[in-house]
Amino acid sequence: MLDMFAQGFASLFSINMLAPLALGVIIGIIVGASPGLSSSMGLILVLPATYGMSLESAMAIFLGIYVGSVSGGLITAILLNIPGTSASVPTTFDGAPMAKKGQAGKALSVGIVCSFFGGMFSFIFLFFLSPTIAVLALKFSAVEYFAVSFFALMLVASLAGKSLIKGLASAAVGMAFATVGMAPLDAARRYTFGYIGLDKGFAFVAVLIGFYAVIEVLKMAEKFDIQPSPKAEYRMKGFDITRTEVKENMGNFLISSSIGTGIGFLPGIGSGTAAMISYTVTKNRSKTPELFGTGIVPGVVASESANNAVIGGALIPLLTLGIPGDGSTAILLSAFMMHGITPGPLLFSTQGALVYTMFACLFVGNIMMVILEYYSLPFVLKVLNLPREVLFPVIMVMCSIGAYGSNNRTFDIVTILIFAALGYAFHKFKFPAPPFIMGFILCPLVEKYLLRALQLTGGSIVPFFTRPISGFFMLLSVIFLAMTVRKQSRYKA
Repeated sequence: MLDMFAQGFASLFSINMLAPLALGVIIGIIVGASPGLSSSMGLILVLPATYGMSLESAMAIFLGIYVGSVSGGLITAILLNIPGTSASVPTTFDGAPMAKKGQAGKALSVGIVCSFFGGMFSFIFLFFLSPTIAVLALKFSAVEYFAVSFFALMLVASLAGKSLIKGLASAAVGMAFATVGMAPLDAARRYTFGYIGLDKGFAFVAVLIGFYAVIEVLKMAEKFDIQPSPKAEYRMKGFDITRTEVKENMGNFLISSSIGTGIGFLPGIGSGTAAMISYTVTKNRSKTPELFGTGIVPGVVASESANNAVIGGALIPLLTLGIPGDGSTAILLSAFMMHGITPGPLLFSTQGALVYTMFACLFVGNIMMVILEYYSLPFVLKVLNLPREVLFPVIMVMCSIGAYGSNNRTFDIVTILIFAALGYAFHKFKFPAPPFIMGFILCPLVEKYLLRALQLTGGSIVPFFTRPISGFFMLLSVIFLAMTVRKQSRYKA
């Protein structure tokens, strides 16, 4: 395994790999620091540009964006009290008050350093756990794959927010749209209404662009304000962190990074939830919980360690099982498939060099993130001051190019308009968007493995519950759904 990792580093150190990786990190930092934009949107916008690139170079730029965007959100969260991404919302709780007290440089230092080490923490788990899980997954039959996919689908309930009904309805609509096109086994046409363009269903990239990217533009346009943006001020010379602060927050860092890695492994939950849970746990463990929210270092440590640790955790199910851990890894899944690669346990044996090159990209990209984020702060803040009337049309044009370029058909541009309208309706009626996307992604997997499993068992569902691995995940699905229902009943109470 160490030999493969060394080969991954050897293949990384060339201009064809380092340049895309550095470019991806810079783009990610800018996207992450831009309020309203997300890592998913950054990945979607860059996707068309990777069509002519090698798979290795494409993965380098994607992973660079992923790493940079999660950390980039801390910039505006601290300096402007505006979270760049949902993952950096808890960072505003203490980061912004620190900036108001004249400690913006310290808050940025703590955030950047914790982003780096939180990411490294999860990458170590990714490096050591992924091959083991992949070997175990090779023993899976369709029954076990269905159980894992079904468990991932049940986790969507956790994204429902305060209304379980709306969350499940959102997931159901996503699953319904996923069934359009040819059936996975018998190739029967479903809901195509005689239109050949729908035989392959709705293009995943076009759906993501419409439901995520275009919606973000519409939301930002709604809040468009002719008043100039507040100017961010900070003073930063080196990383302003003392040894005492490091010692005092080491336990906080380890617990927060563990929470982020563990939550990242659970499909569909994401870095925003990880950061919030980590912040809450740290506050509850503290001897002085009343100080949280007033501008203290532990609050920033908890948030930034956890949200960056999600990266490595979310990549584990993607690479080993072919199941995306969050929205960003869902786009990575589509990028894999666009380049003719199917993630899963066989990836480690058929594309082992690629996998370990990706591991190397994560480690080196994380180092680049620290350097580039530190030195690019003045440039990033200038980009954030670009007029929105210039930025919005550019994003819309890039969205259209991305949708058309995925399959070279005009219908995909129509698709982004359809799903932009649907997404805007979801936004207005307060239906959560993540369950829709996860339902759209997971439905084909659940359906495919269910049909194959029933063929394998002769139509009996008993093996789903009697086999050790499948029975374990089916039991987890029931327990998790029950816990979610109980949580929702507390909301109503």
